[in-house]
Amino acid sequence: MAIHQILTQQVASITDLKRDPMGIAQASERGAVAILNRNQPAFYCVTPALFEYFQELAEDAELGRIAQERMKDGEFIAVNLDDL
Repeated sequence: MAIHQILTQQVASITDLKRDPMGIAQASERGAVAILNRNQPAFYCVTPALFEYFQELAEDAELGRIAQERMKDGEFIAVNLDDL
């Protein structure tokens, strides 16, 4: 028997989701509901706002990785902020 961590306060079964998809989506107080299949997490249903937040986090992480790679090159140009 595999043990899975459920990362939300709200859970629902796939049957419940089929019965009332909008009710399940709106039931979450924190923006996410874990959907269970045979008592195992199958996927997470998230609100558009939470999904947008996750997308921004992923984009920020990618931009941070790019910045770190560019800093390794060591080709820096001195700039005075007043000149901009």
